[in-house]
Amino acid sequence: MFNRRNGTLYTGVTSDLVKRVYEHKNKVVKSFTSQYGVDKLGYYEVYESIETAIIREKQIKGGSRKNKLKLIESINPNWEDLYYKIIG
Repeated sequence: MFNRRNGTLYTGVTSDLVKRVYEHKNKVVKSFTSQYGVDKLGYYEVYESIETAIIREKQIKGGSRKNKLKLIESINPNWEDLYYKIIG
């Protein structure tokens, strides 16, 4: 998730991506993302198990900002909000 191109980034894991992004967009929970206006889906990966997803989340969180930007731009070079693609 991001707030603007090259802005604040957030990495998380969920079992329901559409619901979780909706919650971020609508600031359902007072959290890091609501505080910094992080409400755009820039990149995501899908896994069969939550355990595998958590391992990958930790890898991404432990990586450099540069690598996170590369991940986003590998599938989303224009920094579009991918939420609208996954809901429709």
